[in-house]
Amino acid sequence: MEKTVTEAIQYRRSVRIYQEEPIDPEKVRACIENAVLAPTSSNLQLWEFYQVTDPAVKSKIVHACMDQPAARTARQLVVVVARKDKWRSRVKANLEFLQKGFGKKPMNEYTQREKFVLSYYTRIMPTLYTDFLGILGMVKYIGFSIAGLFRPMYRQVRASDMRIVAHKSAALAAENFMLSMAAIGYDTCPMEGHDSLRVRKALGLPSGAEITMVIGCGIRKPEGVYGSRFRVPFEEVYRRV
Repeated sequence: MEKTVTEAIQYRRSVRIYQEEPIDPEKVRACIENAVLAPTSSNLQLWEFYQVTDPAVKSKIVHACMDQPAARTARQLVVVVARKDKWRSRVKANLEFLQKGFGKKPMNEYTQREKFVLSYYTRIMPTLYTDFLGILGMVKYIGFSIAGLFRPMYRQVRASDMRIVAHKSAALAAENFMLSMAAIGYDTCPMEGHDSLRVRKALGLPSGAEITMVIGCGIRKPEGVYGSRFRVPFEEVYRRV
């Protein structure tokens, strides 16, 4: 029986030593299917997920993760990848989906809401994501900052800002995945300690792909959880305003 959301959150720990017992790759895939239902900025879904079951590929990624136990003892690995470089194709996919729902017709026949949504993907998204050597991003940043003196304005418009946006969405999806794994009694460990260049090479990814995290997957050994859970007091991080 699957755990409730609260049970899964409470069960989930970063597990660094796994049993030798294999885990079902189809169940892991199903958890990745849950991952892609996560919220994502502008619905661009600038992510990819690589479920690593091939021993040769896994060995390369384990090495890229500095042979840490969470990778070395994992039965499978899932690599979460941010793909800001795919923004054009994801904008196109959104437009095709919307136009299919709205029906293709002259622009003056769309409702105001439909016009706004179409304009969002045909004008606003290209404005935010188009850059050239960081120059356009800086010009946009200055322009948007000046406009922000007079009204609320989105200010994260540089290439580095859009990279953060893509990684934030990928991280939200990763949490969906890890909680889904916890719900069925599987364990995970998200790892930032890795050589991203070597991970990219092991997966045959282009330079525009960026590794958000590598997640070790398996079934925990008792010693795989390094101590009791520690969190700073809730009152230190919570404010009601």
